[in-house]
Amino acid sequence: MASHSSIAVRELPLFPLEVVLFPGRPLPLHIFEFRYRIMMNTILDSDRRFGVLMWDQVQGQPATIGCCAEIIHFQRLPDDRMKILTLGQQRFRVLEYVREKPYRVGLVEWIEDQPTNKDLKTMAMSVEQLLRDVVHLSAKLTDQKIELPEDLPDLPLELSYWVASNLYGVTSEQQALLEMQDTATRLEREVEILTSTRNHLAARTVLKDTLN
Repeated sequence: MASHSSIAVRELPLFPLEVVLFPGRPLPLHIFEFRYRIMMNTILDSDRRFGVLMWDQVQGQPATIGCCAEIIHFQRLPDDRMKILTLGQQRFRVLEYVREKPYRVGLVEWIEDQPTNKDLKTMAMSVEQLLRDVVHLSAKLTDQKIELPEDLPDLPLELSYWVASNLYGVTSEQQALLEMQDTATRLEREVEILTSTRNHLAARTVLKDTLN
């Protein structure tokens, strides 16, 4: 195997889940399976970090790119189960599996977005405006008070992760956004997704207004 000394590489316990974790985003977990209880106890004795990989149901295996989770709070329950709150840290690519038992451990390298000369600030503003439109239309359709959080990230990279983590029911789309190593491309894709969502909601509100 080639030497990986030139890049930051480490062993990381891996947890395949049917969710996609993004940097800076919280992920609460309820740990009950024996091997993952062992895993969490081992992690709590070291640096409290493990990798979250989306379980690809089509392929029947975990994705190769995931996000490192850090345990920031945990609670032991009476029957050895655990409730933990984790926060997404940096993304990684699995180079190879080191062990499979009692849980997977992989050799991973960290990845991050490449520098770009595109105007990310303007793109982020477009995404934020679309978010506001979507929230406004959703509120109108459901007759509920829905608002964007006060602490919505204003930095383009963080905003791109926030939007991606808040997409519902589209894990494969989220995984594609996680794997992108270009902030501009991620924001462009989110503009497409949010535009189509907004147009869909707008059509439904027109219908709702017509029928009322």
